[in-house]
Amino acid sequence: MRLGIFAKTFEGSEPGAVLAQVAAAGYGAAHFNMACCGLPAMPDAIAPEVAAGVARAARAAGVTIVGLSGTWNMIHPDTAVRDAGMRRLAVLAGACKAIGTGFITLCTGTRDPDDQWRAHPGNHAPDAYRDLLFSMERAVAIADQHGVDLGIEPELANVVDSAVKARRLIDNIGSPRLKIVLDAANLFEVETAERRRAIVSHAVDLLADRIAMAHAKDRDASGTFTAAGRGVIDFAHVFRALRDAGFDGPVVTHGLTAADAPATAVFLSNAARQAGWQ
Repeated sequence: MRLGIFAKTFEGSEPGAVLAQVAAAGYGAAHFNMACCGLPAMPDAIAPEVAAGVARAARAAGVTIVGLSGTWNMIHPDTAVRDAGMRRLAVLAGACKAIGTGFITLCTGTRDPDDQWRAHPGNHAPDAYRDLLFSMERAVAIADQHGVDLGIEPELANVVDSAVKARRLIDNIGSPRLKIVLDAANLFEVETAERRRAIVSHAVDLLADRIAMAHAKDRDASGTFTAAGRGVIDFAHVFRALRDAGFDGPVVTHGLTAADAPATAVFLSNAARQAGWQ
């Protein structure tokens, strides 16, 4: 298992300093955000020397860049917002080779105009899914042009809010470029332990052929997000299900503070060992 963390967990706008903190906390991989270069997460331009600087910093720290954050609201009510995100996706995709990764994570979006991570009743309307299909076809064309893969994550607040809907999108789009980022904590809010395990197992079984990355955060008993190991998720079960499905990609933690990062690395490594995955 390659254990990683969101680079943005750590303060700083210089990639060398940020990625050194990633390594010092016990992680060999990072999910990178261009904010760690002092740029917007989805910039309008990335200078060649900036992209090359990220790659140099990663080598110096001994950290692998396993993905770039490229999240914008793909079904925003304002089509101009969608179009701007698509242009910026092309910028990120064009920089991937120099940075040293071939994977960009997306947000399938919501009809909420102000927060791409907030649920909206319009997400369940047929037109929301039609808009997602149109946006995703455009995104996949960009991915094809630049030779990168795209990761979507089933999230309760987004239009793709379940493993079933993620499978439907994969099958409708029909491109091998479209992959899955699986985060167990995004598949439910409050469930019994038995139901939590069943939901995770079903999601892994349904999406096994497309899971390229796993995210690791937790939920407490009230359903609030928390750092992995501080909630109710059985990570040994999650890792066992992923291992048995043949997944061998990075596990990236987020939703934690920099101070929590070293202990979380130890917890996740121990859970992986319990699952027979190290």
